[in-house]
Amino acid sequence: MFGLYETAFGALTWGNILMFLVAGLMIYLGIARKMEPILLVPIGVGIFMVNLPYAGLMIYNPEGFPAEVGSLSELIKSIGDGKIGLLNVLYTYGIESEVIPLLIFLGVGAMTDFRPTIARPISFLFGAAAQIGVFVVFMIAYCTGWFTVNEAACVGIIGGSDGPPTVFLTAALAPGLLGPITLVAYSYMALVPVLQPPVIRLLTTKAQRAIFMKPQLRDVSNLEVILFPLIIFIVAALLVPKSTPLIGMFMFGNLLRTSRVTDRLAQAAGGVFLDVLTFLLGVTVGSLMPASVFLQTQTLAIVGLAVVAFAFGTAGGVWTAQLTNLFLKTKINPMIGAAGVSAIPMSARVVQKMGQQANPRNFLLMHAMGPNMAGAIGTSVVAGILLGMLQ
Repeated sequence: MFGLYETAFGALTWGNILMFLVAGLMIYLGIARKMEPILLVPIGVGIFMVNLPYAGLMIYNPEGFPAEVGSLSELIKSIGDGKIGLLNVLYTYGIESEVIPLLIFLGVGAMTDFRPTIARPISFLFGAAAQIGVFVVFMIAYCTGWFTVNEAACVGIIGGSDGPPTVFLTAALAPGLLGPITLVAYSYMALVPVLQPPVIRLLTTKAQRAIFMKPQLRDVSNLEVILFPLIIFIVAALLVPKSTPLIGMFMFGNLLRTSRVTDRLAQAAGGVFLDVLTFLLGVTVGSLMPASVFLQTQTLAIVGLAVVAFAFGTAGGVWTAQLTNLFLKTKINPMIGAAGVSAIPMSARVVQKMGQQANPRNFLLMHAMGPNMAGAIGTSVVAGILLGMLQ
């Protein structure tokens, strides 16, 4: 009578409705609270899409995994027959193939300035120490019995607080958990200003937080800046071959920036190109969270374990900085070690804010950016180590 021959209301489940609330929360946090909006908003939309009955945007097979996409001719026929949805195509060719997270890291590299890390090489020590959260939670997750060893590794990598390595590792080792792990990882990255300060206060005294550091770092030459990505790429590829895709794309993007002759390529990689990839990643990750997959005990465990991972990552950086101070004449503020948790630049801003609260003369942002960016390299290497151990 009204041109409606079927509706989907009867197929809605309480699980779908709950996921609509989760999607609404993601969109609210992104828009109203400005917490990682370029990812949380697309993720929220993707959750809406996959939880709409009969929409057919993401088709799942009986085992609970996205339906596989075949050759181009099979793809066209499958879409016509309703066996494949648009988001199945994005998942298969973008996420499962690991193309999107790698290209995103290319764009991130094109936006990254490693001068603070080069100016203070000890930053690598703090960036490495902050990876303790990855391994602690890896072992805890596996010992609970709720996760396989591959899944436990992917839960642990959340502690590195770096999106592309998390997506890359999970797509390779535990694609069934890609949706909840990515959602938790990016949500907690946005919550770093809430998660880190209590841990830092617990582990440091007010006097330690007030330690003054001269704001000026040493000048870094153009030659150092150009050689840095090449050296890091070669060393990482030789020591941890499985990290080569991540480190390679990261350092290639950075070389485009530092060479000063490929500015157009660097601007493209770190501009609209990166925005498009981030949008596709967000929508596709959201589509991996139908109620039947997301509303599991494992998801709640991931939420809790991610907090533990962030806490231990922060603690590892602070403890290492405190230990380093035992051997230094000019003491460093141990809070900069906490910035080894690679949530660029949120964790560095946390250190800056807490440093000024303890001592208004302090300007720790550039000191904290060194460990912050070293942590991004550290997480990529750790992802390669886990991939080499388990794949």
